[in-house]
Amino acid sequence: MEDNRLVSLIISVYNEEQGIEQFYSVTKEIVEKIEGYSFEFVFVNDGSADKSQELIDGFKGSDRVSLKRIEFSRNFGHEAAMCAGLDYASGDYLIFMDADLQHPPALIPKILGKFSEGAECISMVRTKNETAGLIKNITSSLFYGLINKLSVMKLEPGASDFFAISKRPAEVLRNNYREKIRFMRGFVQNIGFNKAIIEYEAAKRVAGESHYSLKKLWRLSMDTIVCFSDIPLKAGTFASVISALIGFILIIYTLFTRQGAPSGYATIVIVLCFMFAVLFLLLGIIGQYIAVIYNEMKDRPIYILKDIR
Repeated sequence: MEDNRLVSLIISVYNEEQGIEQFYSVTKEIVEKIEGYSFEFVFVNDGSADKSQELIDGFKGSDRVSLKRIEFSRNFGHEAAMCAGLDYASGDYLIFMDADLQHPPALIPKILGKFSEGAECISMVRTKNETAGLIKNITSSLFYGLINKLSVMKLEPGASDFFAISKRPAEVLRNNYREKIRFMRGFVQNIGFNKAIIEYEAAKRVAGESHYSLKKLWRLSMDTIVCFSDIPLKAGTFASVISALIGFILIIYTLFTRQGAPSGYATIVIVLCFMFAVLFLLLGIIGQYIAVIYNEMKDRPIYILKDIR
């Protein structure tokens, strides 16, 4: 291990005034005990409406801990905050984490140990998260199962926005992964390099509540599927085969029931309803892809800085 390597801790902050002081105190105490490294705290304030920025401005560094403060002009979202931290971090190693202490700072020495063993991309895999609740845990499992079925690239189930990368993959992400619709933890697993996995149990939030509502999680899931898989676009082919089979069955049924009183009314209604359902589903899928293309074509900035110091 080379001495005096700089480690950037990239911390996304959104309305964390109740717990950010405790986060900084706990994390600073841990990193100052690690020999052979200096640390840079990169706080990215994602348009907080509380006193988070004021509290961050009051933090003091030390001989081995420096501070960088990035403030957005408004709320751009967690993915944008991680992107800004990536862009402005100076470290040889970058560790991405949240400010609520659910991503345990006590694991930082273990992460650095993996880097010293040759790892370049480290995914932190959550094995337990009691505070998420039953619904979020179930939907998270379903999401990873679905994306791994649809995409050629396989994501590690339980991988979180707590991850770490070295300088080489950081440069790749800065220069080549500039999509407006982003899924950073997926990018990290997609770019290759020497990978490692560290399992952890998510701690309880030090204060406040999760900012990821089911609506936001649904939107993130849809964007991720669109970004990493084109199989939904090909659903029309499968739908046409199914429709042809149903049509063939309906023809056979009609031939055998054509004598006597009119029949098959209910069957025709069911088939028509099914066909229109498939049609509108395909239109919705196409619309989702067009929306992503539209956002990319506008080429608006991923984030806008209000201040950096």
